Amino acid sequence: MTDPMEQRSRIRIAVVFGGRSTEHGVSCVSAGSVLAAVDRDRYDVVPIGISREGRWVLAADQPEKLAVTGGRLPEVEESGAAAVVLSGDPTHRGLTVREPGKVPQELGEVDVVLPLLHGPYGEDGTLQGLLELAGVPYVGSGVFASAAAMDKGHMKALLKAAGLPVGPYAVITPRDWATDKAAVRETVAALGFPVFVKPARAGSSVGITKVSGPGGLDAAVDGARAHDPRVVVEAAVEGREIECGVLEGLDGGMPEASVPAEVIVGGDHEFYDFAAKYLPDEGTELVVPADLPGEVADEVRAMACRAFDAMSCEGLARVDFFVGRDGTVLVNEVNTMPGFTPVSMFPLMWKATGLDYPALVDRLVQTALRKPTGLR
Repeated sequence: MTDPMEQRSRIRIAVVFGGRSTEHGVSCVSAGSVLAAVDRDRYDVVPIGISREGRWVLAADQPEKLAVTGGRLPEVEESGAAAVVLSGDPTHRGLTVREPGKVPQELGEVDVVLPLLHGPYGEDGTLQGLLELAGVPYVGSGVFASAAAMDKGHMKALLKAAGLPVGPYAVITPRDWATDKAAVRETVAALGFPVFVKPARAGSSVGITKVSGPGGLDAAVDGARAHDPRVVVEAAVEGREIECGVLEGLDGGMPEASVPAEVIVGGDHEFYDFAAKYLPDEGTELVVPADLPGEVADEVRAMACRAFDAMSCEGLARVDFFVGRDGTVLVNEVNTMPGFTPVSMFPLMWKATGLDYPALVDRLVQTALRKPTGLR
């Protein structure tokens, strides 16, 4: 019997999106943008949605259904969709479609997975672990880098250990909050107010509160804990919000950085929160490239590549910075699977650097195809 893979001339990509995290909708928008941009003459695309409950379904290849409509983010639609199973058996590497009352149907193997998942149960090493078990190549960082970068506390510790400058911060564990709130309040007060209270393992500014004094701390911690039992508190840093994209070097070479960009938050937003990032008409301005002195821009790009290597990232990352009035640069975060929505900084920065959206997706896929799964 002829292997169906031998009959295909195009590379088969499974675009996986949605997921169980609070960033489900953002992931859907990212997927819609990729589905609209991918070169269909070169790639055979299999869209796979993961519902908020964690069910994998064969999604419609209709990018327009994954756009922000009326200020509302899209969701993975389960109704009428066939369930999809990815085997963890590396000798199989195939997708199986299961529908009630029908014999399971083999959809065939995929060459590479593009996991456009943000937050826990996708960006944090869990999906990457499944793909490693299955022996399927995938775009982006491996298990360790994905997990470490997802947790802001561990990420900052690794960046500091690599000699990169980060702002003052504190980590609040579930045990800390349960056994000694007074000690936690003292630790946070030592950072100086205002502070930003964040879920340790969430993104897209979900669950973040700016706290101006001790009186608002407990409520902010409880609000963050609604998304993650681990919480990070960061001292407010005076400075411009600068971002920089990084791609793994071609053929295993040194990582490459995009031109930096700046986020200027306007409207009624005190900081770059969820609405300012993803909803239209929120008064946020994205300046690409950022208006920085040449030496500061060079430092940002060099530091972005250092952060990429410090976290053992692969494929891609977006590194966020604060740049002070005196030109001092601080690393804020490393994002191993940045947003790919039409207003996301990562593709905008690379477009300004000379790599448009379809070419960017192509490079990421080709980079993933060149690497084996497992230890590397």
